[in-house]
Amino acid sequence: MLSTLSSQLHFVKEIQKVDTAGIEPLRSLRDETAQGEKEAELDALAQEEVRGKHHKRIRRRRDRAVAKQEEDWDVLGTAQRKVGRYFVVEGGKDK
Repeated sequence: MLSTLSSQLHFVKEIQKVDTAGIEPLRSLRDETAQGEKEAELDALAQEEVRGKHHKRIRRRRDRAVAKQEEDWDVLGTAQRKVGRYFVVEGGKDK
């Protein structure tokens, strides 16, 4: 375990040595080129639909499989202790 920690710290020190002057930081891990952003925009627009006659509202289409998974998700399924529809967290000050 100590050797793993040592190697990770060594890696961090080496990364910190890299000169990043003049390099713009990433906003996220995705394609941030003009073409990549245009493709992402087109994908987002493809998932929208127009509703209404005078006041058009654009809503995102939800994948039916994902929506079904969200409905079937048992939120309290992994809770060790439950009281009604709430889970109980053991805590307090040790004496």
